[in-house]
Amino acid sequence: MEKNVAVIFAGGSGIRMNTKSRPKQFLELHGKPIIIYTLELFENHPEIDGIVVACIESWIPYLNKLLQKFEMTKVVAVVPGGETGQESIYNGLKAAQANFPEDSIVLIHDGVRPLINENTITDNIQTAREKGNCITCIKASETLVVKQEDGSLQIPTRENSLIARAPQTFHLNDILAAHEKALSEGKNNFIDSCTMMSAYGHKMATIIGPVENIKITTPTDFFMFRAIEDVRENSQIFGF
Repeated sequence: MEKNVAVIFAGGSGIRMNTKSRPKQFLELHGKPIIIYTLELFENHPEIDGIVVACIESWIPYLNKLLQKFEMTKVVAVVPGGETGQESIYNGLKAAQANFPEDSIVLIHDGVRPLINENTITDNIQTAREKGNCITCIKASETLVVKQEDGSLQIPTRENSLIARAPQTFHLNDILAAHEKALSEGKNNFIDSCTMMSAYGHKMATIIGPVENIKITTPTDFFMFRAIEDVRENSQIFGF
């Protein structure tokens, strides 16, 4: 029976965040680490059946303590991350394969991308179920310039330009097959899953997600996250 599984990769060391004591995914806001904000989105979603986390190996014991503290009951496996994001995702997918049917829908998401919402997850599942995959995007708010191999520039219209974010959602057997093919060809550093799937001939379906769905990789990103969370908290308290 088909299941819906989140694979969260949290293997980054936080170099751009300039953190010396802990990786960026474990930085805290109001006493809660970023990775827990992210995991709660999937933990609390009624259609998510299970969660797999790929984490920096030396931080797995600490993550396990956090999962217990914050009562993350849907996490079925925590596995070591790899040298690259691609390797971390592959490790997570293999753990998903060990725990769920191969026709399951898998939502691949960054551990430091905590500002999606329930509708984003629902739309990913529904679109992947109907069209085979789903890439969460936002509309381009500025003009994109694409540099060609010959040095010339291509400027697509802003109306036709989307920026890929996450979750990126696939059927488990399809994305695993792409990873296996990449490994057999010695390709180990695809920038993200939709780039890999496109390279192997898959046509990508898209949804438009929230503009605030940023990846927290710099101090500026963290300040934006804090501001957005404070607005959300105040809206609950004061009703605006």
